[in-house]
Amino acid sequence: MNWTERRERFRALIAGKRCVHPGSVYDAMSARIAEDLGFEVGIFSGSIGSMAVLGAPDLVVLTLTEFAGQAFRICRAGNLCLLVDADHGYGNALNVRRTVEELETAGVCAMSIEDTVLPRAFGPNGKPTLISIEEGVGKMKAALAARQDKNLVIAGRTSALAITDIPDTIRRAKAYEAAGVDAIFLAGGLTVEGIEAVSAEIKVPLITGGGAGSLADLDWMAAHKVRVALQGHAPFSAAVQAVYNTLKALRDGTKPSDLHSIAPAEMMKKYTRADDYAQWTKNYLGGS
Repeated sequence: MNWTERRERFRALIAGKRCVHPGSVYDAMSARIAEDLGFEVGIFSGSIGSMAVLGAPDLVVLTLTEFAGQAFRICRAGNLCLLVDADHGYGNALNVRRTVEELETAGVCAMSIEDTVLPRAFGPNGKPTLISIEEGVGKMKAALAARQDKNLVIAGRTSALAITDIPDTIRRAKAYEAAGVDAIFLAGGLTVEGIEAVSAEIKVPLITGGGAGSLADLDWMAAHKVRVALQGHAPFSAAVQAVYNTLKALRDGTKPSDLHSIAPAEMMKKYTRADDYAQWTKNYLGGS
């Protein structure tokens, strides 16, 4: 498939002056719904990938192959620009190269590579830590060297605001910018002070999590170089609750015809592209 047009759209977005919320997606249907509702960007995170594919928490037990496979299914479902959280690149800088190759082939428009020590190290202290800036720079350079489509966006991601402090965050952001990344992803520990400080020190755009007050104000975020601001991953949790409620109701004796909050037939027809398949059946199988 040709992924160029959607990557050009994503690059135009981060090169612009607006900030948008991405739609959190996890499969083909959720991606089509997000696109139909007008989301310009979809976000597929490692945590949601782990839950959707394995039914496991976000402990980096999902493999690159599994994550890339699901990302491909999301990308091929429509034309949504997909940003993915590629965690730590699934290993060292050599693994980062492989990660970029696989996710670029899967069709993503952008990916973040983070500087958190992952997976959790052995020992009683479960607090997150960061790799050195030097190792982080090596990972960013490896990611940039591995991509073949220059429209693919590579974002350097750091959780330093949550783990260390603002000065360390700035050092990391500037180092990754100097390495050539297209954006900086600030994950966790977001504050107005932190975003103001980092945005004043770098030229590349920011991608962030969400928050309240100014952190939920798209105009304020846009003025501080933020181009994509996440809102969490409520759609997946909502889907889990809906499946639970439906199965429990059926188990408790509710008749299928009495179930509530079921997608109507027309919605299912729309998002499975039933009309397209009917036409293809007519064109290629002699169907009526």
